[in-house]
Amino acid sequence: MFDLLKKTATIKDFIFLIMNYLRTYLHKFISLKVGEEEQQKVLENVRSSISFRGANLWILACAIVVASVGLNVNSTAVVIGAMLISPLMGPIIGAGFGLGVFDFALLRRSLKNLLIATIVGLSVAFIYFLLSPFKETQSELLSRTSPNIYDVLIAFFGGLVGVIAITRVEKGNPIPGVAIATALMPPLCTAGYGLAIGNWQYFLGALYLYTINCVFICISTFLIVKYLHYPALKQVDEKQQKRIKYGIWTIILVMVLPSFYLAYAMLNDKNYSHKVDEYLQQQFTNKGYTIIYKHVNTKSNPKKLEIALLTKRFSNSELDSFNKILPMYKLDNTTLIVKQDTFDIKNLIQSEINQRNSFIDQKDVKIATLEQQIAMNNYPNDVILQEAKIFFPDIKNLSIANHTYYEHTDSAKTFQVLIYESDKELPEMAITQLSTWLTQKLKIKTLQVYRSPRK
Repeated sequence: MFDLLKKTATIKDFIFLIMNYLRTYLHKFISLKVGEEEQQKVLENVRSSISFRGANLWILACAIVVASVGLNVNSTAVVIGAMLISPLMGPIIGAGFGLGVFDFALLRRSLKNLLIATIVGLSVAFIYFLLSPFKETQSELLSRTSPNIYDVLIAFFGGLVGVIAITRVEKGNPIPGVAIATALMPPLCTAGYGLAIGNWQYFLGALYLYTINCVFICISTFLIVKYLHYPALKQVDEKQQKRIKYGIWTIILVMVLPSFYLAYAMLNDKNYSHKVDEYLQQQFTNKGYTIIYKHVNTKSNPKKLEIALLTKRFSNSELDSFNKILPMYKLDNTTLIVKQDTFDIKNLIQSEINQRNSFIDQKDVKIATLEQQIAMNNYPNDVILQEAKIFFPDIKNLSIANHTYYEHTDSAKTFQVLIYESDKELPEMAITQLSTWLTQKLKIKTLQVYRSPRK
């Protein structure tokens, strides 16, 4: 019995030694103390990088202009370049260090310089976009107007990487990557763009993203400073420490809660878009109908799904049947509107291309191809208009173009379409006469005639 107890004690001691060794090895493996720069030197570097006067101010202004140009022309490469030369990280890191070591003078100075940098950045971006002749909202701008919880995660973990790199003897490659990932410059420029065009939704959304980045980089800095046990410059009592802790948690909640809501709304929109695509695929595309236009309005009540087909026309009973099966695809509170008859296809296609010029998929390729076919119009429209006015004086303008569509999934047909403008629609007899005259004149088989709704 004694030998068994002795053996058991030996096994326990052995397991304890192994666990202790693993714990020590793991601590050394993940410890940030390895390769750490002298703390006093790190603090000196942080203090020297927070000022926005002289060279730093000029660098900031130039970086803002570069970023604004990149956003304006939708160039990702230019925007990335602006992020790399931006000095905005300095005062944010300084605020985190000031909070971590209870150096309230450093904290005030950092926040003051961050405010100066923000005002300068907003002003330069506002002036640029105010003077720029291009006011279109490009995808690079639009992507900075609706932050969500993922932006919070990027700012927090990107900030962690940045602060860890600052506290190392060997800085390495993380710093440029952090500048790109946390993206302080683009949302600030987008806020300036929102001010320039008078769009408060863009301004507030971009400013919210900029604030998220600043706050969570600062918080990640505070946590690393505490983890590395930087000595406090000023000893504060327990009550003041609690106030600081509660203040940090309050800021976190204020920043995070709206981002959760925005992420939830984004997820709902994506799910809804997926259901719409599935419905259109099964009810139209798979049946050989080419959809040349799609617009979804989720803000209206009921939601509206508008589409236009190249040639197919549906009766009212068919349209009703399409609307009745919408709930089967979980598209409740949605109305399908099929644009047909006198719908102005040319303007519709051009509008769709302008709105989605940065997001190319198969549908957009079809739209772009059709727009090129309309642009490559070999018919003498001016001559035909002058002759048509003699026989049909109500016609004010007209355009004839070739249109190609896919009758089935693998076969294509080309036909001619005439779109005319007039105060009132031509009678059926006049349309027949117009079609007959032009088919003979142009030596074409058929001609489909539509009236444009423009007046």
